[in-house]
Amino acid sequence: MIPNRGWRSARLAVVLGALAAPPSAAQQAHADWLTDGGNPQRTAWQGDETLLSTSSAKDIRLLWKVTLDNAPREMHSLLPALVVGRVDTRAGPTQVVVVTGVSDNLYAIDADRGVLLWTKRFDHSSVGDTVPRSGLMCPGGITATPVIGPTAVPGRYTIYAVSWDGTLHQVNVADGEDAAPPAKFMPPNGKPYALNLWKNVIYTHTAQGCGGHPNVAYTYDLASGKVGSWGPAGGGMWGRTGPAISSHDVMYTGTGDGPWDPERGIYGNGIVGIQQNTTTKALELVDYFAPSNAEWLFKRDLDMQVTPAIFDYHGRELMVSAGKECRVYLMDTESIGGDDHRTPLYRTPQLCNEGFNFASAGIWGAMASWVDANGARWVLAPFWGPKHSLFKAPLEHGEVRDGAIAAFKLEERDGGLQLTPAWISRDMNRAEPPAVANGAVFAYGSGESTTQATPDLGLGANSSEFRIKHSTHAVLYALDGQTGDALWSSGAQITSWNHWAGLSIANGRVYLGTFDGTLYCFGITP
Repeated sequence: MIPNRGWRSARLAVVLGALAAPPSAAQQAHADWLTDGGNPQRTAWQGDETLLSTSSAKDIRLLWKVTLDNAPREMHSLLPALVVGRVDTRAGPTQVVVVTGVSDNLYAIDADRGVLLWTKRFDHSSVGDTVPRSGLMCPGGITATPVIGPTAVPGRYTIYAVSWDGTLHQVNVADGEDAAPPAKFMPPNGKPYALNLWKNVIYTHTAQGCGGHPNVAYTYDLASGKVGSWGPAGGGMWGRTGPAISSHDVMYTGTGDGPWDPERGIYGNGIVGIQQNTTTKALELVDYFAPSNAEWLFKRDLDMQVTPAIFDYHGRELMVSAGKECRVYLMDTESIGGDDHRTPLYRTPQLCNEGFNFASAGIWGAMASWVDANGARWVLAPFWGPKHSLFKAPLEHGEVRDGAIAAFKLEERDGGLQLTPAWISRDMNRAEPPAVANGAVFAYGSGESTTQATPDLGLGANSSEFRIKHSTHAVLYALDGQTGDALWSSGAQITSWNHWAGLSIANGRVYLGTFDGTLYCFGITP
């Protein structure tokens, strides 16, 4: 399965005059990043990139940065950027970057020039609260990265975004105008995660019980306007890049802390597969999995909160996911936990979190997966904290104190499948979900203070004031996907940190936003 192929618009015919003048960068751009995680399967693999690679990584530089007027809320600021390689605007074909600010803001930026094209602010007067008052876990505002879909007209795209008041907006990428009337999607003041778009249906899920609402998975059927919902009854669903969608139209997501009791309809500390009923548009549970020690994980606050990655492997559709215990699980989407719903295809040993820390260790955020030039399938897991003393890889790049990327090869051994450790990256200050292009792995340490408890303050340390004060700055890295060798880093060029942000890659550029409202664009020029 090649990422993004189903998302790219049809190629436009050569315009008049193209032979008389060289094509612009936007006319040459052919890669998109239309959803958090790069594609509906959330592999974070940019399969259409032609400029960034292991050989060109040494030439990466800061192309531009722009500071936006978004006001942060708690620790949230800018959500991951989305990129459309070619949009037909009044000024002609333009490569457009769409960035969301937590305070109900959308921004469109010219990717070639780093210039703001338009800004849209959603009206949240009906919500009432316009300052951060709900606590670190419930910042208010937009918390779900939007998703972009192509229209029936080549060169035209629509942004789908859920504002603070729970309204679904459809916005024209070219000019920021409404492409359709706003529609009610979910209750206000909630905390949805990154939207996904699959076969004309918007998918998301919520967590932390924000706004006093239960934690629920939602769908919005664009054809009928009908909303579907389903809740696990135990634990929120807070995978960083939202749900992953399989080829069988099933959305998968991890569930947070809560009891595991399927007989009573309670699915905490596991993974659920949910599908839209094509007739009623309701959401229905179709599969579920929990680790064999799910009950113990609940007691230690070691959630299964990671967005899975779904991919094809020799004709089988497989999925990988993880949690704060710091193990990776390999599953088959035909039955993710086998007959007993507790047996994956393979479970790795602990990579990290030897002390079972609930806050500053473990695998957080999202997985990644890609295929190299030789056809080998790779799986990448970002983790926080020191490497487990018993976990080894053939290639390691120094002591890991604060976090790293662990790389595995998917291999057939003894009649089954296993994830074989290949390399562990250099130390990164809170390693975040990576993204891949042409064998180059892009990863970063967020610089965020993830401390949630101290001897002096107890859980009082888990406040935005304390954690902002102790956060530092992000560092972006380019790594060799075969070895984990560091090919390039941003060093001290990024001066702020981020929380719950992420990477985006398209057309020779890597984008990363920070808490101070700055979007950085690193890359190479053609």
